[in-house]
Amino acid sequence: MKMTNAALFGFGTIGTGVAKILLNNADRVANAAGQSVNLVKICDKDIAVKRDVVLPPDVLTDGIDAVINDPNIQIGIELIGGTTFAKDLVLRLLEKGKNVITANKALLAQHGRELFETARKYGKTIAFEAAVCGGIPILNALSTALQANTLQSVNAIVNGTSNYILSQMESGGTSYQDAVKQAQKLGYAEANPAMDVDGTDAVQKLTILAQLGFGAAVNWQDVSRIGIEAVESLDFHYANELGYRIKLLAVAERSDDGLELHVSPTLVKTDNLLAAVNGAFNAVRVIGDAVGPVFFHGLGAGSLPTASAVVGDVIDTVLGRTAITFNALNLWGENRRDVPLKKQSEFFGRSYLRFHAEDQPGVLHEISGIFGKHGISIATLIQHAPAQRAAEHLPAVLILTTHEAREGGLLEAIAELERSPHITGSVVRMRVQD
Repeated sequence: MKMTNAALFGFGTIGTGVAKILLNNADRVANAAGQSVNLVKICDKDIAVKRDVVLPPDVLTDGIDAVINDPNIQIGIELIGGTTFAKDLVLRLLEKGKNVITANKALLAQHGRELFETARKYGKTIAFEAAVCGGIPILNALSTALQANTLQSVNAIVNGTSNYILSQMESGGTSYQDAVKQAQKLGYAEANPAMDVDGTDAVQKLTILAQLGFGAAVNWQDVSRIGIEAVESLDFHYANELGYRIKLLAVAERSDDGLELHVSPTLVKTDNLLAAVNGAFNAVRVIGDAVGPVFFHGLGAGSLPTASAVVGDVIDTVLGRTAITFNALNLWGENRRDVPLKKQSEFFGRSYLRFHAEDQPGVLHEISGIFGKHGISIATLIQHAPAQRAAEHLPAVLILTTHEAREGGLLEAIAELERSPHITGSVVRMRVQD
């Protein structure tokens, strides 16, 4: 039987899962690939740490240069993370004639064009199913099965850490800070969870979905982003009262005037399938002009679910399927941007706002006037008076939802509200999706 030799770079949680599948399920992988796939080297900077997998002798090494330069290795699997060393590693692997598999969404979002141009230059491929939604085969679906469609929209929960935190706050009344600690204890969140909770991780994944689904070349730093840090337990109460649940949604929406991209905590109608996605699970809802709505749901992180996607890419690369798709799609190529991007000020939709206002006559009139001046129509208003009614210096909590409005006008209205002497603190804003 023919054989392909692979090297793994990075032996953390996902790397351990990949090693388990390639070593323990070697016969199954060989049957799927039509030849044996040998994991001949694993490179890691710390080879003394014990992992939950038994390795053959001399597989684990910290001598990365020798592995990169080995002409008998055909596939390099990059799982080290980050965007600096990982970029240099991928470029070197491609230059040495090796196909690359990666789960590194930050690397692709930041350097996708350069990496893919380099791969094309050397006649090699980059596969990256595990970079978005872990074990859910959403990238494969967008790049193959759904290619007959003009996509209308992608609405997705792509960050399991944030979804777990929001689920804990809703179901258990847990505070944001305690929910973060729980996520860290369970391994869903890093010691510094900033990229998860501020929406960065979700935005980077959204730009990859936009590249595959819409041919849009997007700098992830230009995408509108709101994190979940300002969400409070009372928001879940109000959302439920209005018939919604709160999810961090990544949205790509095509319209006649371009592609709308944004990540934001969003009130999702309870009968929407995305509203039922709990814990560390991910989900993606795609609408195509031919297929209609399609829904994908599964574990978006974790050792074996993510490793499942990585090994699937290994098999596709060995079979040659990756090369066919890679060359046909011309990802991050100069001619891929077939849909213009809408400016954030031209987004159109409904919003949920929470803020504190003085409980005084005339304040509501001033607030409604500000919204009216900027073309914003109020759909619902909930006012909770201060607990100590006699203490008139205490502000009241106001909850507003708007009818559909232009985002530029909404942001101007919010800025004016925050300048008002009758408004205390910042306005918390979430999108509303019916």
